[in-house]
Amino acid sequence: MKLIVGLGNPGTTYSKTRHNIGFELVDALAKAHGIALTNRRDKAVTGRGIIAGQAVMLVKPQTYMNLSGDAVSAIAAKEGIERSNILVICDDINLPPGRMRLRSSGSAGGQNGLKDLIVKLDGEDFPRLRIGVGAPPAAGGEQVNWVLSKFSLADRKLMDEVLIAAMGAAELWLNEGTLAAANRFNGLVVTV
Repeated sequence: MKLIVGLGNPGTTYSKTRHNIGFELVDALAKAHGIALTNRRDKAVTGRGIIAGQAVMLVKPQTYMNLSGDAVSAIAAKEGIERSNILVICDDINLPPGRMRLRSSGSAGGQNGLKDLIVKLDGEDFPRLRIGVGAPPAAGGEQVNWVLSKFSLADRKLMDEVLIAAMGAAELWLNEGTLAAANRFNGLVVTV
């Protein structure tokens, strides 16, 4: 089995914010593949199913972004899942909206959810799909306020298209691995 983990913050206050794009992708995959996200375990909401012919567990940690590793490490340990079989989806302020980047490992790059996962999973060699949400505006733009804010109407339309492409990236990762998915999707620029 493989894990697809969407990072975000629980609760309606954070719904549809930039920081919750990982949750949105997990929700989209669940809907597209008929997977019910109804199981509550290890500080997460989960659902099991088949995507692209692969057994998968979709995971939405409910610990808030900065403690995402608590849920993911507990599930991975109990299920016997190696880091290389855990795809983590998160926002990235260093990528513009319409872009995504898939890598097999790497640093947290300032993303606090990834930072906690690297510590709790005891390594940075797990695949991650970063979805661009753009940088805060130069004039007084504070990163925390930016990632916890909702998309503009134009960016929301774009992000809906990005989520469709990101679902394709996750499905290709499941079937053919990180390199194939990265080669196909890292250069893609999604437009409306």
